[in-house]
Amino acid sequence: MSELHLKPAVKPTMYFVGVSTTKSMIMRVFPEWARRLELGDCQLKGIDLKQHDLVERYRQVVAFIKSDPQSLGALVTTHKIDLLRAGRDMFDELDDFGAEMGEVSSISKKDGRLCGGAKDPISSALALESFLPAQHWENTGAQAFLMGAGGSSVALCSYLARPQHEENRPSKIFVSNRSPARLKEMEEAHRRQSMDVPIAYVLTPRPEDNDAVMRGLAPGSLVVNATGLGKDAPGSPITDDAPFPAQGMAWDFNYRGDLVFLRQAKSQAEARTLRVEDGWLYFIYGWLLVIGAVFHRDIPFMGPDFDELCRIAEKEKGRD
Repeated sequence: MSELHLKPAVKPTMYFVGVSTTKSMIMRVFPEWARRLELGDCQLKGIDLKQHDLVERYRQVVAFIKSDPQSLGALVTTHKIDLLRAGRDMFDELDDFGAEMGEVSSISKKDGRLCGGAKDPISSALALESFLPAQHWENTGAQAFLMGAGGSSVALCSYLARPQHEENRPSKIFVSNRSPARLKEMEEAHRRQSMDVPIAYVLTPRPEDNDAVMRGLAPGSLVVNATGLGKDAPGSPITDDAPFPAQGMAWDFNYRGDLVFLRQAKSQAEARTLRVEDGWLYFIYGWLLVIGAVFHRDIPFMGPDFDELCRIAEKEKGRD
């Protein structure tokens, strides 16, 4: 097993546990946000792991953050399910979303205790509600198709099916994945939450298999790329022949990368009256939620202060 060379932090440090963290714009945005939020002399450092990495490497990361005094916590992406599965016994606390969905996107410390949390149900809800028409599901009877069965997809599905929405929920949710193991884990997570919205778990080893699901979607349906393809790996989960639903919505969780799915959706936007969204706001909400947890700050998600944080990020985005 190759060791991760994690050195003790020399000042308050938050980590970004991902796949290609140095390429992320957050490395430029974080110092500006830290100044705006008055977080003091702190830093963000990346920890890159392979997708579905070794259990021992995930445990190294958790153990390091837990034991190092100046390491305050981390945002976890891509590895949210794998990391918790590998190191669940090392966490002293786990929030309700994390326990229900079996994932952590946030690692923080409180009174000497290591805390794990799943923030995606909140960040995905905030991002979705920014473009979803009011009472959309109730008014249209539309469906939702989530490609990818990782932590982000689990979280979004949980939000869409929330009983508090009553009649304003998709008439059916389709979840696809290239491997059966993730689908089974997602189904088990949903069983723990006692979801009562019809959910179909579809094995799609080829992009053409996702195309087939899209052909059966009702008008107004939501199609989501939650696979990581287009960012963590090149390509798209669908082919160029996949028909997006008329009057529907296409949402790519990615905001950087080759963004093939986004390009495919935009090519059909006019002909099919399709609304196309990238992962920009999802990125903003996700990071601010975890930064708030790690540094124990209440960060606003509306109003002038939030708008300024968005402007700071937009400025850095323009430099890519």
